[in-house]
Amino acid sequence: MINNAVLQQFAREGLTINEGIAVEARLVQSASHPISNEEIKQERERRETTEGKVDKKGNPLKFSRDLESDWTVKNENPHYGLKEHASVDTVHGFVLSTDLTPASVSDTIYLPHCIAASCHTKDPIGKVYADKGYYGEPNRDFLHMNGIADGIMRRDTKSTKLTDYEKERNKGISKKRYIVEQYFGLSHLHSHAFRARFTRIVKNVLDALFRQMAFNLFRGGRILGTV
Repeated sequence: MINNAVLQQFAREGLTINEGIAVEARLVQSASHPISNEEIKQERERRETTEGKVDKKGNPLKFSRDLESDWTVKNENPHYGLKEHASVDTVHGFVLSTDLTPASVSDTIYLPHCIAASCHTKDPIGKVYADKGYYGEPNRDFLHMNGIADGIMRRDTKSTKLTDYEKERNKGISKKRYIVEQYFGLSHLHSHAFRARFTRIVKNVLDALFRQMAFNLFRGGRILGTV
């Protein structure tokens, strides 16, 4: 993949790629207007029929609505669309991986995927930083089994409250995690990445990969003094 080649080239120039990585997810608006989950189900079933694959004139559909988005709720606000899962190098800010899923997919289960997709060189990933949404035994065990330092923020549980040490630890992790929020902010501002451009996830994933490549080329060029 071209992004892999780009990052490997920067590594050969002496830039650290994955000493530490920050993982995060953001919501992305669908390219289509919202419909209910029941309407999505009905439209998916219709799309599987012969009639659902053609327009009113009987020609194959060239344009169709997004049926891969779905609903989720964040901060008590409903959202219809997708979710972008990304990991960013905490030293130089290179985007190491990006993928899209329906909005309802949990951030937590995507941590191993983001980490695996962040391995662009032979150097092992040193530490993973993530917010409280990724907290849980499965992710801690995954990091431990792969010899990766745990930088996941802790949260209160039903049986225990955060200690003063854990609160300070969370603050330290927040200072490392800002780098992935910075990428989201810049791509939101300059690439309108807050809204999907296409009605198919696979096309939006390709769009995100090209955005990732452009972002990394520009950032690497500035670091190396070639831009």
